[in-house]
Amino acid sequence: MNKNTTNEESQAADYQAGRLSDFVYSSIKELLTRGTYGPGHKLPIRSVAELLNVGVTPAREAINRLVFEGALVMAGPKTVIVPHLDLAALYEVTQMRLALEGLATEKGAPRATSETIDKLLGLQEKITSSLDEKRYADALHDNKEFHFTIYRLCEMPHLLSTIESLWLRVGASFHNLYPEFAEARHGVHNHMAAIEGLVDRDPSAVRAAMENDIRDGYRRLKRAALENPRRQ
Repeated sequence: MNKNTTNEESQAADYQAGRLSDFVYSSIKELLTRGTYGPGHKLPIRSVAELLNVGVTPAREAINRLVFEGALVMAGPKTVIVPHLDLAALYEVTQMRLALEGLATEKGAPRATSETIDKLLGLQEKITSSLDEKRYADALHDNKEFHFTIYRLCEMPHLLSTIESLWLRVGASFHNLYPEFAEARHGVHNHMAAIEGLVDRDPSAVRAAMENDIRDGYRRLKRAALENPRRQ
């Protein structure tokens, strides 16, 4: 009886630890995808545990998963860093984004409703305000939601998960868009063109706007990488 109870308690503990590890993994993954941390940012395991109010073990397990996926790189026994994308990786990710995000956009655009458009206008208003006030981290946070509000309309979960994996790789690099991208307002122009295409029920126009957004971002990120060759 006691042995069975011990086994049940052990299984419950393992299940709880697994849930905590999944929670940490999802939380850090979302922060990386939204560009909360820039390239080179250090993430000590203990700091991650304290940030999310969990133990060191689930934090370590979650970080090891992200290292395995290439989203983080080990910098020591207890510290990882957010990696810099080299030019080859940046080009590859961009080409994949153009194909897959373009597809998600064109498939989802016909499903946009007035509520979708209102949400996008609200998000763009927040992004513009953040850019005006040089709150670039906030702009990146809402930028991700803007894009995925459109992509989710395609109702293709496997496509979405693949797109999310690409953002996980490139999200930190988005820090290199600013301040130039904010001053030129490339993103604002492309987002408003996408909204206009949704209003006009023109999926091709929406896809073109989102692809232009990716291309404009790539040009700036490529230049930033060339200006800092030591990061390659």
